[in-house]
Amino acid sequence: MNTQARGVGRTIWVATRAMALLTLVLGVGYTLVITGIGQVALPAQTNGSILTDEDGDPVGSSLIGQSFTDADGEPLPEYFQSRPSAAGDGYDGGASSGSNLGPENADLIAAIAERTSHVAEFNGVTEADVPADAVTASASGLDPHISPEYAAIQIGRVAQARGVPVEQVRELVAAHTQGPDVGYLGESRVNVLELNLALGEWEG
Repeated sequence: MNTQARGVGRTIWVATRAMALLTLVLGVGYTLVITGIGQVALPAQTNGSILTDEDGDPVGSSLIGQSFTDADGEPLPEYFQSRPSAAGDGYDGGASSGSNLGPENADLIAAIAERTSHVAEFNGVTEADVPADAVTASASGLDPHISPEYAAIQIGRVAQARGVPVEQVRELVAAHTQGPDVGYLGESRVNVLELNLALGEWEG
């Protein structure tokens, strides 16, 4: 019986030491090594791809969309607007999701119609000029990009609100338009926060 007890005790002691060693090596050591490599090789991405204003204060991440509205939730005409978000109250990283409504859902159809009318009126274009991403949320609700087509219909409104030439804003949009990854993956896109930061200070 004593021999059996000693065997069980030894097994527990070996298992405890193995668990402690693996925790240190894989739980702590591995994490520190990977974090260190990330800080050296890709510091911006490792720290969340944070964007800052002219004073160096963080205003958001290039990976997560946000709204550009006033205190009442109305879109600010001097800034490019993001696509709609169904994540929580909008762009909520803790509630990332789409609307989960099917294309024939009556509520979704009504929402798209209302958004289309609002976007067209806000930007001074026809409803036929409003692209799909201007009135539909992404699957995550956190998409930081809009299509070049959506950016294009906002150029005139932003230029007028800021009192600058339309061509100047158009060139800025072109400079912030990213092509497909490695030339063919995905579609061309415009990062809204990066573009608005280029327009002028955005305090978030």
